[in-house]
Amino acid sequence: MSDEESTGRKVFPIINKEFTLFLAGRILFIAGLRMTPVLLGWKLYEITGSKFALGMLGLSEVIPAMLLALPAGVRIDRSNKRKLISTCMAIYFFLMLMLLFATSSYALTKFDNNTITWIIFGLVGCTGAVRAYNSPAMNAFVAQLVPQRSLVRAVSVNSMAWLSAAVAGPALGGLLLGYTNITVSFIVVCSFIAVGYIAFRFIKSKPISWNAVNTKKWDGMKEGLQFVFSQKALLGAMSLDMFAVLFGGAIALLPVFAKDVLAVGPQGLGWLIAASYMGNFVAIAVLTYKPLKKRQGRLLFYMVGGFGLCILVFALSQNYVLSFIALFASGLFDGVSVIIRGTILQLIVPDNMRGRVSSVNSIFINSSNELGQFESGVAASMLGTVPSVIFGGCMTLLVTGITWLKSPGLRKFEY
Repeated sequence: MSDEESTGRKVFPIINKEFTLFLAGRILFIAGLRMTPVLLGWKLYEITGSKFALGMLGLSEVIPAMLLALPAGVRIDRSNKRKLISTCMAIYFFLMLMLLFATSSYALTKFDNNTITWIIFGLVGCTGAVRAYNSPAMNAFVAQLVPQRSLVRAVSVNSMAWLSAAVAGPALGGLLLGYTNITVSFIVVCSFIAVGYIAFRFIKSKPISWNAVNTKKWDGMKEGLQFVFSQKALLGAMSLDMFAVLFGGAIALLPVFAKDVLAVGPQGLGWLIAASYMGNFVAIAVLTYKPLKKRQGRLLFYMVGGFGLCILVFALSQNYVLSFIALFASGLFDGVSVIIRGTILQLIVPDNMRGRVSSVNSIFINSSNELGQFESGVAASMLGTVPSVIFGGCMTLLVTGITWLKSPGLRKFEY
């Protein structure tokens, strides 16, 4: 291989055709899904005027996702992952069609606002149930698409793909909502998911990684839990992320900030939601080109602490540009921690347990994101919008400090 080809692969590490199809399908699929919080958050706050309803939106998704996570992990390890992911994407498509109807002008004339709100909660709950299978299956599928020597770089590229979609989705959702309407926006969501589904259909099926047909489901779930709790670095990284984002996440309240504090409308809301993901993308792009070499555990603490400080700046800001910069910076810090956690997960976990361990990891992620959304809604209802986010930022810093003292193994961890 020439020096030029070697450099090209280092900068653009697209491993093979199937991994490229995976990335393309995932980008479209995630972009569609990440548009929906903007659309539903704005619509719910518009028809209810309730901050608590925004918190309930997250809770309605996280409950089924967490309840099904452990049995889903066993099913993922025992399944053809490509087929399982395709099935989940097809179900997502029909759920988005139903959300399109539920938020349409026709539905709003036929049903009262309270009924529409509960229909939305119910459909979002169904997406949570599907996500219990889809998200861990996608993470576990990566290792079947690339050779082991390329796995670390593939993890970074996969994270970049997710974040590209996470940036584009909210921004596009806000623009479409501002310049067209919610029905057109959901048509675009459905189109993205449909094309993503087609891309996955071109990937060949892979061998089932775990053929322990005589192992009971509960025993399989127990093995996944025991593995996670036996790996102190993995458990510490998951726990730190869970508690930090549980208190520090301000995403659920962005519709309130956009409408009542910053007065920027749905277009501005879309960019505020995208800001942290843009920061994630920049951080991961840099680390893909120049991976971390040492002291990753200590760096993880610094990144989570920086994230908490950015949330405090955002809470105190009344200027749109400063708010955007604070969220962007929080994404930079979070992006580094995403790579560290993701690399620990992929390197430590054997192939026959990737589904179960990814599902345990999804419990931690769901706990931090969606339960954090619920916590934000409740805290904002009780304390007020700005004080609740200040409280969350302070709690993130406190959790980081306590974990630094209590987890010396994670603090000293290197890979």
